[in-house]
Amino acid sequence: MTMTNYDVSRRTFLTSVSMLAAGTMFTAPAAGFGLTGSGKDEKLKVTLVGTGVRGTSFWGRRLVEQYPDILEFVGLCDINPGRLAYAKEYMKVDCPTFTNFEEMINQTQPDLVIVTTKDSTHHEYIIKGLQMGCDVLTEKPLTTDERKCQAILDAERSSNKNLIVGFNYRWSPYATKIKQLLAEEAVGKITSVDFHWYLNTYHGASYFRRWHGQRESSGSLWVHKATHHFDLLNWWLDSDPSEVFAYGALEHYGSNGPFQGDKCRSCEHKNECKFYWDITEDERAMRLYVDNEKYDGYIRDNCLFRDEINIYDKMSAQVKYANDVVVNYSLTTYSPYEGWKVSFNGMNGRIDAWLDIPFMNEDSLSQSELHAAEMNQKGGEVAEYQPMIVHKNWETYETVNVPVERGGHGGGDSRLHDKIFKNPEAPDPYKHSAGVRDGAMSILIGIAARNSIESGEPVRIASLTDLQPRAKRL
Repeated sequence: MTMTNYDVSRRTFLTSVSMLAAGTMFTAPAAGFGLTGSGKDEKLKVTLVGTGVRGTSFWGRRLVEQYPDILEFVGLCDINPGRLAYAKEYMKVDCPTFTNFEEMINQTQPDLVIVTTKDSTHHEYIIKGLQMGCDVLTEKPLTTDERKCQAILDAERSSNKNLIVGFNYRWSPYATKIKQLLAEEAVGKITSVDFHWYLNTYHGASYFRRWHGQRESSGSLWVHKATHHFDLLNWWLDSDPSEVFAYGALEHYGSNGPFQGDKCRSCEHKNECKFYWDITEDERAMRLYVDNEKYDGYIRDNCLFRDEINIYDKMSAQVKYANDVVVNYSLTTYSPYEGWKVSFNGMNGRIDAWLDIPFMNEDSLSQSELHAAEMNQKGGEVAEYQPMIVHKNWETYETVNVPVERGGHGGGDSRLHDKIFKNPEAPDPYKHSAGVRDGAMSILIGIAARNSIESGEPVRIASLTDLQPRAKRL
């Protein structure tokens, strides 16, 4: 029988998702994680639950535009009917919409469920999707606390379906170069790491305007934001975290502000507040959020000095790994610039790397423009060659220049998609693909940090779920 181009494309997609799922807690070969579609002569049937910005763009419209011969959206779900209507228009899909998740699954019988809801509800849709016979792809973070994490692990084990976590930072060329140097032991065995991430007063403040500012919704930035960073560390070091001790405080946002308002649009302090954001200048935000406040009361341009904010805005942790590497980590949410720095101390030298630190590159791009470029879903724009330093003991340092992109998380977004949908069989020597164990280990560092702050004691990762840290990652 002759296989059509469509059959090849769909088979390629199924293989690719199985490869992503190979990052789970099991050690079975990737071929053992193949998706089961409804039939080889049909497109993969996809549903999306959670129609916010990330869901409707990166996991929505972009898939529709790039992979029309492989998949089709058969259902959209959200608790807000107004957002659903706009999402359908924005994604340019012709499919039914639902406010009830189980009803959507029963009526559409999808092959794949994509979860991009509020972080604290990820577990509900992941578990229900697996139980109802669907493969599930979830945005990071996997979930927000250890109890929900264990429930997800149990559900994944008891199902014959796949759970994939969408980590994109791993896929950027700059992060991959660091991984390559470490894998080659360019400076010998790594003993310690210093990793510092800076969110500027544009990007950092945005979390405190949204639902992310409440711990019960986001798990705090230890989980929602730092899961990216902890996943990078786990992947770079090729080891699992074993113990965490942390400090944290809320000192800048929340009730610490000089004044409070209702929301930016109606605030009497807009002329004096440096954090004032005019949402009316953002057409998409107006249509997606403001036009639909009447359905659920969600305010997108909320005051970042409101009393209900209860997450940390200053965070520092020491993380010990099962391979004896010690990491010093910090996250700042009100920096004058956006960027990060990481240093790896090895037995034979040191690697220093950084991105977007303006005075390191004499970069004049404004911080708001930088954030807009970073969140651009199109990507593909090579901005420059970014250096990193490899300095071996008793030798002159070497500068390694790496091409970087401004858009789509440093080029990680496009590469993640292409690996799943376009080039799944391409070699992956650095194991970029992430599964449920990767998702769990990244959030467990943040959860342990949160628990450590509250108890004043170090927290062992093994005490949180039944996952046991390994010196070398599975």
